[in-house]
Amino acid sequence: MKNTAFTKFHEALGAKMVPFAGYNMPVQYEGLIAEHLTVRSAVGVFDVSHMGEFWVKGPKAFDFVQFVTSNDVSKLTDGKVQYSCFPNGKGGIVDDLLVYRINEETYLLVVNAANIDKDWAWCTSHAEKFGLTPGKELYNASDEIAQLAVQGPLALKAMQKLTSTTITDMEYYTFKKVDFAGVKDVILSTTGYTGSGGCEIYMANEDADKIWKAVFEAGEEFGIKPIGLGARDTLRLEMAFCLYGNDINDTTSPLEAGLGWITKFTPEKNFIDKEFLLKQKEEGLTRKLVGFEMIDRGIPRQHYLINDAQGNIIGEVTSGTQAPSLNKAIGMGYVNTANSKADTEIYIDIRGKKLLAKVVKTPFYKG
Repeated sequence: MKNTAFTKFHEALGAKMVPFAGYNMPVQYEGLIAEHLTVRSAVGVFDVSHMGEFWVKGPKAFDFVQFVTSNDVSKLTDGKVQYSCFPNGKGGIVDDLLVYRINEETYLLVVNAANIDKDWAWCTSHAEKFGLTPGKELYNASDEIAQLAVQGPLALKAMQKLTSTTITDMEYYTFKKVDFAGVKDVILSTTGYTGSGGCEIYMANEDADKIWKAVFEAGEEFGIKPIGLGARDTLRLEMAFCLYGNDINDTTSPLEAGLGWITKFTPEKNFIDKEFLLKQKEEGLTRKLVGFEMIDRGIPRQHYLINDAQGNIIGEVTSGTQAPSLNKAIGMGYVNTANSKADTEIYIDIRGKKLLAKVVKTPFYKG
């Protein structure tokens, strides 16, 4: 079990620690609902150092990233970030990820913690054809980088105190290299996984103690609190953001998952599974990932079956929870296309009872 550079702080604060993706991680501190609402109203800090980071460098870096990811990397400029996925060559998804363009020959790929080894093996398997050497032009820095996600409507205002670079006006999905809390070349980005604004701070492990203390000191007047992975999940689900292993995996296509917007079929872009996915788009989908809210009382959970009014099984729940911001039970799941339209009544099989729900447009949380 790995620890992050911040584990000692979590333990000192009395966090409930659990194993997650091979790491010892805080799932909650004072309680999931309180932590969730702190992020919606003020500012909360997540340790996301378990995420993976791969550097891709050199004259072939662009060609490599353009081939292994589904989104169009040519649309990126320096300082921009792109949400994307690795198609797996079989119509499914190896992982979803963020692509940071540092410059035309340098990219940072940020991948999910549980998939670091799988993603690294996938990337290295395609490196040779682009002349990239693992350990050199393609470099796994996951064990060297710590990361905090400072989230909430007051997050950027609080963090502005720690840098002379203006960050309060940063657009969504951008980043800057800044001097932060006295540490040089910190990457500060605004991608977010909560729907309440904020930033992510990437630093070397050796700078983690200094930055942790500075972040909490700067945020004190704004009611800053540490937040666990439990609230991270409820926050992202209210936004209908996909979670790998739940809503997307090796058997789900990006088109089925509603990720057509990150799957670009431009003539000049050749990428893994392009022909398969284009054919799927042209022939039409047989199932789609939808959001739904419960009408009857009950909380949907992953793998619960979804039925139509006649009792036919039409799909399966991928994520579900009682949403703290909305005070209602919500979920996501794959259903056949005929039952995917908004306001369609569906039934969730919860411990043998068919409970009424309806398909709704997402995100659930509108801000």
